[in-house]
Amino acid sequence: MALPSPMSSVTTRDGKHNGVAVSTKDVDTAAQLAAGFSGSLDPDEALRIRKKIDRHILPMMCILYWVQFMDKTTLGNSAVLGIETATNLTVNQYNWLGTIFYLSYLLFEYPQNLALQRLPVGKWMSANIFVWAIALSCHAACKNFTGLLIVRFILGMCEGSITAGFLIVSAMFYTRKEQTLRVGYWFLMNGTGEGVISMTIQSLSEEITAQIISGLLAFGSLHIYTSGFEPWQWFMVITGLITLILAISYWFLFPDSPTTAWFLTPDERVKAVQRIKENQTGVENKHFKREQFIEAIRDPKTWLFAAFSLLDNVPNSLTNQQSLIVASLGFTYLQTTLLAMIPGVVEILTIYSGVKLAARFKNGRAYVGAVYFVPALVGIALVNLLPWSDTAGLLAGQFMTGVCTTGFVLALSWLGNVTAGHTKRVVTNAIMLSAYCIGNAVGPLMWKAQYKPRNHVPWAVIAACYCVCPMILLAIRVLLDRENRRRESEPSSEVEELYIEKITEDGKRIEVKVDKEFMDLTDRQNRDFRYVL
Repeated sequence: MALPSPMSSVTTRDGKHNGVAVSTKDVDTAAQLAAGFSGSLDPDEALRIRKKIDRHILPMMCILYWVQFMDKTTLGNSAVLGIETATNLTVNQYNWLGTIFYLSYLLFEYPQNLALQRLPVGKWMSANIFVWAIALSCHAACKNFTGLLIVRFILGMCEGSITAGFLIVSAMFYTRKEQTLRVGYWFLMNGTGEGVISMTIQSLSEEITAQIISGLLAFGSLHIYTSGFEPWQWFMVITGLITLILAISYWFLFPDSPTTAWFLTPDERVKAVQRIKENQTGVENKHFKREQFIEAIRDPKTWLFAAFSLLDNVPNSLTNQQSLIVASLGFTYLQTTLLAMIPGVVEILTIYSGVKLAARFKNGRAYVGAVYFVPALVGIALVNLLPWSDTAGLLAGQFMTGVCTTGFVLALSWLGNVTAGHTKRVVTNAIMLSAYCIGNAVGPLMWKAQYKPRNHVPWAVIAACYCVCPMILLAIRVLLDRENRRRESEPSSEVEELYIEKITEDGKRIEVKVDKEFMDLTDRQNRDFRYVL
């Protein structure tokens, strides 16, 4: 089979398909590769290519998400290493350092998503990682609240590219079922610090969470004794250097798309694109489409996912508070840094089990996500009702609140599964992650000095959020199931044929049909699209 020429152009019999105008910019970038592919892809060959993709991109995604989460939580670990005293931070100023990160994330989320659409994904993420590595190391030079506020603002600006970029890459390389697992695997790196997670069941005991590694680094930093340079400063420099090395690696090794992936042969690129044909979402389109933007903001499910994201992440302020809460129970700084590893273990077990259950039970994403909020609510009850003297019970209750992280992971992958059209995907990702930022920005403000040590008010807010979140997941399921039933009752729609003109190896110009799956249609325009539940 001849591969498409770079000079290929797109033509149609009458210029329209199913009421949507067609031009070169309307077609998915994978259309040229997929055009003319005949026959079905051999399952064994598809599996071989998927494993090859896993080997090359999944470790890098997992490592980056581990480093990103570790860098984001450096503030929490630095709190027990002396940053508050060294920089004369008040309680409100410390909380604002958590808030400014997400305000910056929110401010730059939409521009970041636009850049991810128009620029090479891997290169753009690499540039952002490089800037945030420098900003992280600069924490060590900060002497006051203003300096810390500036570097935290830069961190938030850069991190906005990572989750959004990973959602795009996951949709490019994997089928919808595989996306649920892969999103869970790289999000597990909030929990995980090692290797190819598709082998997690065989090596779970060897994997350590970002919180574990961060805790160990913090523990080690406490044992570094140098005049004029405190443990929290060493901690920032060490984590910054790790991030800098990763930025350089991403520039050279992380692919921008399956159509250009350096580790795939030309034939394998065609098959990699054909492998995800069943998604009916294509790979990517570098042109912003106004009609898809409008559809995204008018789609009810966009705002249901956004509401879930906002409410589910208000409690995420626990990330920077957890070490302080543990220390308030009477533990030393050394003990607190070691106990900070336990939430990571909880995340490994719950996210891994959650994505496996969601992948195993067809159309069970909402049910699995909702169930995982129950242990978190039980944990909140323990934290608020047990006597202050019951240290073990209070610790157990606090750590149980991490179980519900699974719901957010499933929502992230689910959003990608039920959204088609590259511009629409970019916009919905931006809206959901902007809501994520708002929740994270608001959360730290509820931890006030007058609520200590029991913090009943913040815990009550967290409990309310965790009661509403599962109901939103179930509401999304009802909405999508109703739409699927409506489409099943509709007559089959006919789509005008779309063709690509390309030059064969012997110099002839031929027209080859392009499948509808690569027309960059949205989930609403493509009436054959069915929502996974």
